[in-house]
Amino acid sequence: MEDLNRTAPKLPIPGKRNILITSALPYVNNVPHLGNIIGCVLSADVFARYCRLRGYNAIYICGTDEYGTATETKAMEENSTPKQICDKYYAIHREVYKWFNISFDEFGRTSSPQQTEICQAIFKKLLENNWLSENSMQQLYCDTCERFLADRLVEGNCPTEGCNYDSARGDQCENCGKLLNPTELINPRCKQCKNTPRIRDTNHLFLELPLLKDKLVHYIESTSVAGGWSQNAIQTTNAWLKEGLKPRCITRDLKWGVPVPLEEFKDKVFYVWFDAPIGYVSITSCYTPDWEKWWKNPENVELYQFMGKDNVPFHTVMFPSTLLGTGENWTLMKTISVTEYLNYEAGKFSKSKGVGVFGNDAKDTNIPVEVSDTLFTWSDLQAKSNNELLNNLGNFINRVLSFLAKPPGSGYGSVIPDAPGAGSHPLTNKLAEEVGKYVEQYLEAMEKVKLKQGLKTAMSISSEGNAYLQESQFWRLYKEDQPSCSIVIKTSLGLVYLLACLLEPFMPSFSVEVFKQLNMPPEQASLCDEKGDMDKAKRPWEILPAGHKIGTPEPLFKELKIEEVEDYRKKFAGSQADRLEREEVEKASKLAEELKKKATVGGKKQQAKKPAGEAKSRGAVEPEISITRLDIRVGLIKKAQKHPDADSLYVEEIDLGEGDCRTVVSGLVKYIPLEEMQNRKVCILCNLKPANMRGIKSEAMVLAASSSDHTKVELVDPPQSAIVGERVTFPGFEGEPDDVLNPKKKVWETLQVDLQTNSDLVACYKDIPLTTSAGVCKVATISNGSIR
Repeated sequence: MEDLNRTAPKLPIPGKRNILITSALPYVNNVPHLGNIIGCVLSADVFARYCRLRGYNAIYICGTDEYGTATETKAMEENSTPKQICDKYYAIHREVYKWFNISFDEFGRTSSPQQTEICQAIFKKLLENNWLSENSMQQLYCDTCERFLADRLVEGNCPTEGCNYDSARGDQCENCGKLLNPTELINPRCKQCKNTPRIRDTNHLFLELPLLKDKLVHYIESTSVAGGWSQNAIQTTNAWLKEGLKPRCITRDLKWGVPVPLEEFKDKVFYVWFDAPIGYVSITSCYTPDWEKWWKNPENVELYQFMGKDNVPFHTVMFPSTLLGTGENWTLMKTISVTEYLNYEAGKFSKSKGVGVFGNDAKDTNIPVEVSDTLFTWSDLQAKSNNELLNNLGNFINRVLSFLAKPPGSGYGSVIPDAPGAGSHPLTNKLAEEVGKYVEQYLEAMEKVKLKQGLKTAMSISSEGNAYLQESQFWRLYKEDQPSCSIVIKTSLGLVYLLACLLEPFMPSFSVEVFKQLNMPPEQASLCDEKGDMDKAKRPWEILPAGHKIGTPEPLFKELKIEEVEDYRKKFAGSQADRLEREEVEKASKLAEELKKKATVGGKKQQAKKPAGEAKSRGAVEPEISITRLDIRVGLIKKAQKHPDADSLYVEEIDLGEGDCRTVVSGLVKYIPLEEMQNRKVCILCNLKPANMRGIKSEAMVLAASSSDHTKVELVDPPQSAIVGERVTFPGFEGEPDDVLNPKKKVWETLQVDLQTNSDLVACYKDIPLTTSAGVCKVATISNGSIR
């Protein structure tokens, strides 16, 4: 975290590279998970640390995004005020990032007076320059609560045909996935008081993006090339432009937010998409009153912004348009770094659902936090920790330092030897040439913000070091050719120092420990000399001085054993709510055991009372909601006919390899011709509770995909050679299905939201394909459709 006892804040220095770094402001309504932290906060920190090691004048700005509907909703859930929620979670965020050793220059919050001042000043400039318009909108209004209801404060029945989910939100139905407007809900109700709201007109202010298009396009075309934007960022931005920019509402009927400074809009606040990016500016103003030297100085400052892919349009379209509209000389984003979603054990991390390892959880593992990838799995973490850190990096450094620390006669007594003639030593020259190339590749990757490539390249130097030690056979040289042994050891020590510097942006705690073992101050870490280059990397034997005495060598990493990995996997399985429930059950079980022991008096067992508050039916823990609980199998439709009492329904007899066929009723008449339903292999959900459909008992459900507008439906097809009756699996997920899904627990409804087809027409659960022994299940033409 930022140094609370810091000296004067840094300001841009003429003639130096001045780099302003931001990461997307994490929303304050929950604990950040590894997806948030790695996706933008940690990536930006790696780049900020790299910039400082290169001697650039860099500052790193971040903070919590605190205004908006989600905060108000969370406050209602926790029976507190929005400010209390923000204060609570700001402290949690700050503590989590402190543990992760994030080197912010300022970590602030958007609920500050500075945010209000700067946000309103930008708004007034847009108003003055005629980039704003006023329009009327229809919104739901609750007479009981006396307020307009934001999308997430309304619930009702989903209007989508065939869905009718009774808890659809005003912005989206979690059951069928369809995006909604609150006014579309059937039987809407206020989430707070449960009363029925009414539709009412309300006036709002809009930013006229179409009028700003020419300025925006000029900025995008010039900067995306100069800043080396990724294809991901360019494609997302161009998609918005191609679709056509529309006026964007910048006000909301809420109480928690930056107030609109106009009398006729005094009861409204700014929409979070408008005010949140301005938080970068206001948090910088908390860092220094001379914030304009960073934010209104495009000639001397480069702005690098880090975020997840869902935030791209707000940083390439919305925020630049806002700043361009003021007519002032703002520092606009030069380079954007976009991170893909981090998945957890083949499923997506989710704050709202509490799925994944959260920042406060990570502290409990004591595992180096710097090892990460797009897919987080415990087995992959174990492999990376043991193979890359322990066996490669840790092994190399420990071998070199431990040998040096041996007493004279078997080592060097911890004193670095001189190494005359190193420049003409063939094996050492070969190593130096390879290391020089790797360092150049590392610098090139890091300058282009290709952080993963930079890390991979740095680790390659450690591999070269291990190979160098083996090929030199230094332990034999010590006895047979001490001058050559001294060259190998002094050169290897130079690599140890170099690795501590190259890896400091990724693993700062590792670097601090290496410098401690080298008996050198960590502040000495640098990726440039007085000339700003890295020439010494090509002569690693010159990096550390002869005669310097090192500290005490110790292992840098410990083996992560399979038993520990399994413990972590079990500990962090399911959602945070599931974990809390498991803890409560474990506590109750322990208490019951203690009471049983106390109940045995004088050899006679007494009847123990149940602990107060323990649920009567709490004998077994409800399993976590996992895709493995669904029993999906390959079926063969032996016969299909129309339902005798319902024009929209088919009745199918389906062979599931059980001997007798199951009867299934499906609402597919209007989508699939009867002849296409005959003798066809399909995917069947077999463990739904049987339901009576117009007088016929349906014993399973045929899986089908529907287009986003629900005008087209297609069956999910297993491969033709798939075995009838075999279970459809999801690679990475293991477990037995429920005998019958409990409808009260809404297992199917929860999982169905994440069943969809991808762009390759493959049926997936959270990007994991539905898989049979003969291959994956697909649909004919519907991409990005929902499966039900």
